[in-house]
Amino acid sequence: MYTLYAIPNCDTVKKARVWLAGHGVDYQFHDYKKQGIDRNRIEHWLTQKPWEELVNRAGTTWKKLSDADKPADMEGAIALMIAKPSVIRRPLIESNGQLIALGFKADEYEKTFTT
Repeated sequence: MYTLYAIPNCDTVKKARVWLAGHGVDYQFHDYKKQGIDRNRIEHWLTQKPWEELVNRAGTTWKKLSDADKPADMEGAIALMIAKPSVIRRPLIESNGQLIALGFKADEYEKTFTT
């Protein structure tokens, strides 16, 4: 089973969800806005990807931050992701504790979910 972590109104997430549905990929949706995210989950992801890859610097949430609020290290990034989960790159897809997709690119999803 896959878990897709994201916010529902994100255009990239909408594209990913359409792709997954169109390819019969079953998943559960974890809505950051309603369910939040905990430190343990983020720390687990950080064993697989550096914080710089998990934080979406192109998004609106990041752009609205003052320079002082932008993290300079992993601890700051963890605190920011907990406080503002919308700053986490999305969608993030996990299966059996493994981070298997970050963001959405149809060709990468094709390789990941159809092999």
